[in-house]
This record gives sequence, C-alpha cells and structure tokens, in this order.
Amino acid sequence: MKTIVLIGDPNVGKSVLFSRLTGVDVITSNYPGTTVDYLRGRMMLHGEVVEILDAPGTYSLEAANKAEEVAVSLMDKADLIVNVVDATSLERCLLLTVELLEKRKPLVIALNMWDEAQHHGIAIDVHQLEKLLQVPVVPTVAITGEGIKELTVRLVEPQIQNRMEHCGEDQAWIKVGHIVRKVQTIAHRHHTFRDRLADATVKPVAGIFAALIILFALFWMVRFIGEGLIRYGIEPLFKLYLEPITKLSNWIGTGFVHDVLIGTLIDGKVDYLQSMGMLTTGLFVPIGMVLPYIIAFYFALALLEDTGYLPRLATVSDNLFHRLGMHGHGVIPVLLGLGCNVPGVLSARGLDTRKQRFIAITLVSVSVPCMAQTAMIFGVLGHFGARFIVVVFGTMMAVFIILGLLLNRMARGESMEIFLDIPPYRRPCMLAIVKKTWMRVRWFLAEAVPFLFLGVLAVNILNALGIIHYIATHAAPFMRIWFGLPGEAVPALLAGFLRKDLAVGMLVPLGLSPEQLTIAVTVLALYFPCVATFAVLLKELGVKDMLKSTAIMVSTALVAGGILRLAMIH
Repeated sequence: MKTIVLIGDPNVGKSVLFSRLTGVDVITSNYPGTTVDYLRGRMMLHGEVVEILDAPGTYSLEAANKAEEVAVSLMDKADLIVNVVDATSLERCLLLTVELLEKRKPLVIALNMWDEAQHHGIAIDVHQLEKLLQVPVVPTVAITGEGIKELTVRLVEPQIQNRMEHCGEDQAWIKVGHIVRKVQTIAHRHHTFRDRLADATVKPVAGIFAALIILFALFWMVRFIGEGLIRYGIEPLFKLYLEPITKLSNWIGTGFVHDVLIGTLIDGKVDYLQSMGMLTTGLFVPIGMVLPYIIAFYFALALLEDTGYLPRLATVSDNLFHRLGMHGHGVIPVLLGLGCNVPGVLSARGLDTRKQRFIAITLVSVSVPCMAQTAMIFGVLGHFGARFIVVVFGTMMAVFIILGLLLNRMARGESMEIFLDIPPYRRPCMLAIVKKTWMRVRWFLAEAVPFLFLGVLAVNILNALGIIHYIATHAAPFMRIWFGLPGEAVPALLAGFLRKDLAVGMLVPLGLSPEQLTIAVTVLALYFPCVATFAVLLKELGVKDMLKSTAIMVSTALVAGGILRLAMIH
C-alpha cells in the first residue's frame, strides 16, 4: 500500500488537513519505542487505497526532541511527502521545505491558510514558487476544504525531479531568503482587534489575566458537558441496567462471588457508587463517572489546540513550570487533571523528556484534585466555613510547588527549554474537533479502560478476602497518633484508592470535627490516586518509576497530614 506522510512545522494546520483527507477511518498510534503519538488513516485516491500518516510537527530534519525524531523516521517510510506550509509564515516554513527537497523524495506542497495570508495582506506568486522549487504547490484552506480537491489531483501527477543540492543550514536560509524575496509581497495594513488580542494574551500581566478568564470558562464548559452526559445519557442507561443486575444478584446469593461481582447491597439494593462490585461500581466508575469528563476535556483540549490558544497558555506559564522541572506545556496535564486525573496523566506524553513526564505525572497524581473530588470537598466542608476549604486547596497548591522544586533538583535527566511558535488565532473546524475528540476517547476505551477493570477487580478481591479490614484494624493506632483521626476513618482512606470523591463522602457519618475532617480530606487528596489513575500511571511510567512515584505520594501525604495535625489540633 502506498504511504503518504504529512509533514510540516507545528501549528500549520496539518491535523485539519489530515481530517479532510482521511474522513473517519483514523487511529492514534505510538511510534515504536516511544510515547509519541501520530495519526494513521486511509483514503481512496483515484481508485487506490493509500495510507496517510500525520507526523508530529517539526521545524527541521535535524531533530531536537523525540517528537521531531519520530517525524523524521516517518518521513523515511514515505512514498510521497505532503509538506504543509503556513502561507502566513512562508520564510519560517521553507527551511523545512528546502531540507525535504534535498532528500529527493516525491513532494507536494500544501500552501495552507491561504485565506489568512490574504487577510494579512500577504501575496504569494504560487506559479513562481512552484517553478523555483520544482514541485507542485497547491494553495489550501483546510478548515473550509478549499483547494483539497486540487491537492488530491496533484498527488498522483508525475513528480518533477528535485534539483536541490545538499547544503548546510546557513546556505539553506540564504536559499529561503532568495525564494521569499521573489515570490512574496506584503501590503501595509493596520492592526485589527484580533491582532491586539493575540498580542495581549502572551504578555505577562494581560496574558495571565486572560488565562484565568479562559480557564474559568473552560471548566464551566467541561462541567456542563460532563454533567449533561451523566444526567441525560449515562444515568438513564444504568437505570435500565439495574433490573438485570438485581436479578443476577438474587440468583448468585451471598458469598465470595457475589462480593466480587456485585459487592455489598445497600439497604438491600444494588448501589452503583457504594456496592463496590465489579459489575456495579467497577463498571459505573470508568463508564458512568470518568468517561463523560474524559469526553468533555478532550473536546475542550481540541478546542484550545485548534483555536491557537494552547501555545499562548504554555508561554505565559513557562516561567513557573520551568522552575518545577518542566516547561510551559506542563500546564496541560494540570489543566486536564483538574477535570479527571486520567487524561492529566495521559497528556504528559506531550512533554519532551522522561524527567519532565515523571515530574508532571507525579505532581498531577499527588496534588491536582479531579472535578468530582473538588465538588465533594466543597460539599463536605462548605457549611463549616470557607477557611477550611482554603486550607485544603492551599495545602495542595503548596505541595505542588514545593514538591516540584524538590523533584527538579532530585530527578535525573534534563528539562529542555521551550521553543514555541505562536500561531495566529484561528476559527476552529468543528468537524476536526469532534473527530480529534473521538480518536482520543476511542484510545481511552481501548487502552485505559481494561486497566481500570483490572484495578477494580484487584481491590474487590482484597476487600472480599478481608485484607482491607485487616489493614484498617492495624492502622488505627497510627491514625490517631499521627493524624489525630479515629480508627473508623481508616476504611474511608483505603476506599480512596478506588474512588476519591466516594471516600470523602464516607467521612461524613463519622462525626469528625471540622479540623479532623480537613486533615482527612487533605490526606485523601494527596496520597494514592484512585485506581483509574493508578492503573494508567503504571502503564505510562512502568513498574520502577511507578514505585518511585508511589513512595513520593505516601511520604508527601504523611508529612503534610502530620503538619496539619500539629497546626490544627491542639
């Protein structure tokens, strides 16, 4: 099968063009030996099925990070390369074009964002550019589909033999400058409102203020979508499921099998949140509670990506995150983790080095509460006054910063600087956003959900065998001395491994004081992530680094809980 690879600088519209070409037959893959994602799809090209690969964005064939190494490797497999070029940044993009021409592979250039170039007063002589480069050049607007048909036609025409000789980077830039001077003219124009907005959102003060407003709107949208999916989609389905699962419960009767599959009956009935069975809570947690927020956050992430705001958010947060051993892209795992830790951990794949990924995953797992847990914290502590809520979130924020500073010094490896090209704001293509969201959700269903079921099964078996009760009994004296909490709080803390928000709710009937409740909630937030996150954490980090991260979580929870006990309980 013929292979066509889309390659270009970051933020040139490759993903939208890829969506236009491939339709819905798309899968996300990890390049062998890496955690770098690329997209694979198929299309019918004049009666022949061809494979389309969307390579990670790269500025040069001299790879500077793992994603760029993958892009170069994919290019080597190509029968035909489509070089996607941003028409509004011709000079910047043509360096990669010159390097590709030196490889003497069949090449077609998609001169994308043609409409934006015209809006910016940029005129490009396409015929002259094609003559100078000796390859087909097609103006495209991937969002609207303009030029896509012509592009597909020219993908199969006989390729002109490239005549670009190999040269160093300095000579390549000279060639680029020569080409741009011959084919591009720029008319003077005044700054528009969009230009002023784009400038404001990357400046230190205005950018942070804009980020706070945008993130607030983002979380409101995610909560609205997630809760809507649960209320009007998931919950009605599980109500229909209740009758057959009740019949199964009656048929099995009591015993070990019932405890594992169905769990404990609450007031003689199956309760999806509290029964803790494999077919009840084990099914409801990943599908009924996690998946809706996964869908909502992946949709929001795609929206941020396709509008061009994500590089700006990374830029304004770079100073802080660089001190924590990451760079500005470290804000993305935190952003997603506030909705659900599972996509937060998964999104750390986008960071450049193993050290950065380890720090990001550990910080998200330790000190970033998911939205469901946040709601429970407000519900449990809200009527005692805002100061107790401030203590919980203030402690988590302090832990995030202090632990990040320590891990930056202690973790081995390097933390590369951030080099971002900031694209103009663009009108997103809803079709591309929906498709990107579906691809990521489909990956979650195929790759992450099986781990969630296995984790829930393991906890259920331990609970059915009485091991959790045994641990709770022997841990009670330590709980009283170190945290100032009664032994009855131990089962709730252990249940947090399965579901954090449920564990917070289990503390309410214990009659704890506001101070005790604050300590218990904080410890719950800081120690092991829920089994859903823990399962994905194992997959992403491997056993060795997962054990290191786990030791950090336990140590952090013990130290923070002990300090709060000294500060709040006299």
